[in-house]
Amino acid sequence: MSSKIEEYISKKEKWKTELELLRSVFSNLPVEETIKWGAPTYVFNNKNIVGLAAFKNYCGLWFFQGSLLKDKHKVFINAQEGKTKAMLQWRFHSLEEIDVDLIKEYVLEAIENVKVEKEIKPDRTKKELKIPSELDNEFKLNTKFKKKFAALSNNKQREYANYIS
Repeated sequence: MSSKIEEYISKKEKWKTELELLRSVFSNLPVEETIKWGAPTYVFNNKNIVGLAAFKNYCGLWFFQGSLLKDKHKVFINAQEGKTKAMLQWRFHSLEEIDVDLIKEYVLEAIENVKVEKEIKPDRTKKELKIPSELDNEFKLNTKFKKKFAALSNNKQREYANYIS
C-alpha cells in the first residue's frame, strides 16, 4: 500500500471513509497501486485500469477502458461526452451506494480485457490547423514571429489560432 495514496485520502476529509472502502476493493487484486495525474490509479500489466478520486459532491472510479465493459448494472456515465471514447466514470454520493463485490466484478472484467489485449485506442489523427487572416497577415509582416509560431506543437498552434479567431 502506497503512503502517497494514504496522503491523498487523508486530504479528502469529506470522502475519507468512502475512498478507503473503494481502495479496499483492490487490496487482493493483481494490480499495482500508484499516483497518476495526482490521483490513485490501479495498473495491470502496465495498463491503467481504474482511477480513484473525490470531488465536492461525489467520489468515484474512472475505468480507463470502461466502454469495453458490459455494464449490465448501468453504473457508468461518460463525464466528458464527445471527448472520451473509452473512459467511463462511476460516481458515488454516499457510503451506502458502494457495493464492493459489484465493483470487484467490474475491475476483474477490466483486468481480463487487458489480458486479451482488448482496448480502444485514442484517435491520433492530426486536427486541421486553421490560420485566421489576422494571424496570416502578421506572419507576412513578421518572419521572426512566424518562425516562433512554427516551432510550437501542433496543439499549441491550434490553441493560439483559435484564440486569435
